[in-house]
Amino acid sequence: MAKAYFIKTLFLFIYRILFRKLKTLRRSLSNSPSFSQSSIFKTCHKYTCLSHRSSSDLANSTMIFNMEGGLLKSSSLFPYFMLVAFEAGGLFRSIVLLLSYPFICLLSQEMRLKWMVMISFFGIKKESFRAGTAVLPKFYLEDVGFEMFELLQKGSRTVALTNFPVVMVESFLRDYLGVDCVVGRELKVFHGYFLGLMEDDTKYVPSNILEENLIATVDSDHHHMIGITDFNTTFSNQQLLSSCKEVYFVSETDKKNWQILPRERYPKALIFHDGRLALRPSPLATLQALMWGPIGFTLAVARIFVAMLLPYDISSPILAFSGLRLTTNKPNTEGPLNPSSKHKGIVYVCNHRTLVDPLYIAFTLKNDLTAVTYSLSRFSEIIAPIKTVRLTRNRDQDSKKMEKLLSKGDLVVCPEGTTCREPYLLRFSPLFSEIADEIVPVAVTTHVSMFHGTTAGGLKYLDPIFFLMNPTPIYTIQLLDKISGLSTCRDVSKSRYDVANQVQSELGKTLGFECTMLTRRDKYLILAGNEGVVTCTK
Repeated sequence: MAKAYFIKTLFLFIYRILFRKLKTLRRSLSNSPSFSQSSIFKTCHKYTCLSHRSSSDLANSTMIFNMEGGLLKSSSLFPYFMLVAFEAGGLFRSIVLLLSYPFICLLSQEMRLKWMVMISFFGIKKESFRAGTAVLPKFYLEDVGFEMFELLQKGSRTVALTNFPVVMVESFLRDYLGVDCVVGRELKVFHGYFLGLMEDDTKYVPSNILEENLIATVDSDHHHMIGITDFNTTFSNQQLLSSCKEVYFVSETDKKNWQILPRERYPKALIFHDGRLALRPSPLATLQALMWGPIGFTLAVARIFVAMLLPYDISSPILAFSGLRLTTNKPNTEGPLNPSSKHKGIVYVCNHRTLVDPLYIAFTLKNDLTAVTYSLSRFSEIIAPIKTVRLTRNRDQDSKKMEKLLSKGDLVVCPEGTTCREPYLLRFSPLFSEIADEIVPVAVTTHVSMFHGTTAGGLKYLDPIFFLMNPTPIYTIQLLDKISGLSTCRDVSKSRYDVANQVQSELGKTLGFECTMLTRRDKYLILAGNEGVVTCTK
């Protein structure tokens, strides 16, 4: 009897909560402006009516679209706030956001947004916040609907309305999509730190001012504004869209039929991005990653000790059993290109994906190589199973140091000077081409499922840890045909730059990567706001 009474009481308690919630929701929907759209908007249509219109018909139009409801395929805002919480706030903040999310889902749309903003941003220093420019654009681009993107390209100007804080979306919308104007709310700041509070809806740009700024220099008889949004648009966005002559609504069914924007159609190439998370942090994916964290850390430490303490023949099968995957082609075992020359060691030149590139090449060759690097944390040097030598970025000093090392054995060098996650090759430093008699280009590709093993703005000594925390990180090593160094090259007209560019070109063809002239400095200016210079003290 006591058990039945308890179950009955629990059922009535849950029923009352749900009934009260549904009653409140019904009252809010009945009073919502979306139920009086016909009185706010001049002309309302379905999105499908707009998608069939020609480019010439929309050439003189300003497209005003809601980013969450009219551009992104996913309607969930959680993954983007989780990225801010984890990348800018840390592990504890991301756990708090995940644990709070079931309760946040019970709140209204506006309150859900405010709570996620509070948890993600409270106490973060404004000056050091780089997630909006370095982390989020990649995930936004992977969520853009291809059909909507093509439609927006037909207009003469584009204006984005967003519920996100402007600091989260402005770089993506302006720099990667070329949006002319971004309208959203700013975050409140106190003594240089975010308070986790947004400005009120009333501080949005008024629709009449927005219209004046957009078409002040355009003949209004030949230029009109078209609004694109979803059925859950906020009241403030509706006020802004009320100035449009036509408003089109996107349904969830429309979004499901959209394709993801292909990489080759990005208005601006995504070459650099930062952040540790390689997966899209949905609630379920975030829970899996956090639960895997302690197991992954233990596994990473075990992998490091196996690689450090055991010889190649013993450690290789153990590491493979632990989940590390290494795919290689047959190494080039031919003799020297110029037998009459004084044969020195071979220089293996690889593109740079992670800090463990030289280690995987050494495992492939089963040879004790010496890795020369431009910047490496002291922790990474200690745990490296192969010898590492740090360069000074002084050409004369580095050349003499590499000459001396090359006389004692083979070297592996990453002439890009920094890692690049995307299918691009940065400019190759030509230093290796001056000292080498023989050069072996090595094409390297990697794949991770949870964590990136590189960072520009984080703690670099954790790079190998994060990479080895992945359940099954995959490495592919391809050794290409040997190339003559500058000292043994028969073509006297070749310069050191020609040799470096030749190696870069060969690697680009093999990998299908695009060769660029971008440098380490360019990467760090974009991702970290500095030039990537590391000062070492003895």
